[in-house]
Amino acid sequence: MIPSPIATFDPAAPTGQPDFPQDRWYVAGFAWELGDKPLARTLLGQPLVLFRTAEGSVAALEDRCCHRALPLSLGTLEQDGLRCGYHGLLFGADGRCLEIPGQAKVPGKALVKAFVLRERDQILWLWHGSAAPDREPPAYPHHDSGQYRFGGDVYHYAAPWQLIHDNLLDLSHLGYVHLRTIGGNARIHMNAQMQVSGDEQSVRVVRHMLDSEPPPTYRDAYPFKGRIDRWQEIEFQPSHLCIWTGAVDAGSEPIDTPERGGFHLRGFHGVTPETKETCHYFWTQATNPQADPEENLSRVLEQTRLTFDEDKQVIEAQYANLLRFGERPMVDIHVDAGANRARRIIASLLAGQA
Repeated sequence: MIPSPIATFDPAAPTGQPDFPQDRWYVAGFAWELGDKPLARTLLGQPLVLFRTAEGSVAALEDRCCHRALPLSLGTLEQDGLRCGYHGLLFGADGRCLEIPGQAKVPGKALVKAFVLRERDQILWLWHGSAAPDREPPAYPHHDSGQYRFGGDVYHYAAPWQLIHDNLLDLSHLGYVHLRTIGGNARIHMNAQMQVSGDEQSVRVVRHMLDSEPPPTYRDAYPFKGRIDRWQEIEFQPSHLCIWTGAVDAGSEPIDTPERGGFHLRGFHGVTPETKETCHYFWTQATNPQADPEENLSRVLEQTRLTFDEDKQVIEAQYANLLRFGERPMVDIHVDAGANRARRIIASLLAGQA
């Protein structure tokens, strides 16, 4: 049996243990979210303001003016930085106060904490650690390769982040939760060929469902001739997951080669804690529609949102019930192998940092 997920969030746990794995990049948002206004977002327990400078670089500061504590996210963006909306103090991307209206001298202590924020492949990455980054943010080339069209969005969950990991690493639920979109036959999902592998930092789950009926999303987006051979490949890292799903006409070609054809869905899933009990879910879906690309992409994204709405309802209800019934052991079944492995990775990382 596996322990209840709420055991990870025990408020009586030793205070020396960090809440989340440190010294790594976490998803903070998407490039298109930063326009002409600052963006408020709490990540990893830290209230932040995210913004883009006039030169086009991205920045993250503590969302608190050092003068009278107004959230800087209520301020305005200017050529030289972010101006507080209370008394007009102007802050640069490094957190230093550049100007105090009506006062010639700016005190050296007039600054706010700055955080390392990077933009790569249209994803915003926040460094969470006690030292400066020792590596670049993860690459995700499918956004800009030209092979796919994509879109995405942000969800806020009233549930802990590892419940999202559990959901994404176990796609057997598709046949029960997502009947209207990407589901398909529930029995085939539960009996799919599955391989689970990984190391101290990652989990890989591969599932094959041969000679199955295409679900509604697949049938609408791609001209399949009839039954399909379907794959699901999930790559887990503590900060995000990459899920490559798709299908080819049954028996037409192997589905375990990188060059496979057919219909593709490449999902990016950034799961970042807000607090111990809440999280942000940043997702994109990239696809390769064969005809009417914009119309088919719009349809795929609409149906993707429907599936995530269904997941959100299930996960938040699950967490509410975990709180209602308290910490109890839960029975493990075969489809939990990937999720259990991911939980052991997070637990090991936290124990190593305690």
